[in-house]
Amino acid sequence: MLVPRIFNDSFTDRFFDDMFRFPFDTVRKSQVPGMNVDVQEFEDRYLMDIELPGYAKEDIQADLKDGYLTISANHTENQDEKDEEGKYIRRERYYGQCQRSFFVGKELTEEDIKASFKDGILKLTVPKKEKNPAVEEKKQIAIEG
Repeated sequence: MLVPRIFNDSFTDRFFDDMFRFPFDTVRKSQVPGMNVDVQEFEDRYLMDIELPGYAKEDIQADLKDGYLTISANHTENQDEKDEEGKYIRRERYYGQCQRSFFVGKELTEEDIKASFKDGILKLTVPKKEKNPAVEEKKQIAIEG
């Protein structure tokens, strides 16, 4: 029996494969490559281990703004190889950037967060601080009479 080409094409196979794989692939694709994060919670602090393989300490920046801790890393690499006459045999360039943000609370300051970088792992210690309750102003209620 002859089947129209559309049903005999790999398009339909890919369509149904993608349809059933959809929710799982979006989670995987949304992760930032090269920046895996492990977070441990303790009574008084959080300990974060962020993997940044191939990055140097100078490539990494940590910022705190409006309660968000943002870790960004930029890496540039040039590999030029020339022969005796100065002609290129191989020339490769790599530019990479990744960034992650975490809400740590508006009560923290940059002095509260401790960071160290060793063997491609950025370790951050983020203390837990209790929110300061807003001081309620005394307001007078009008009494009708």
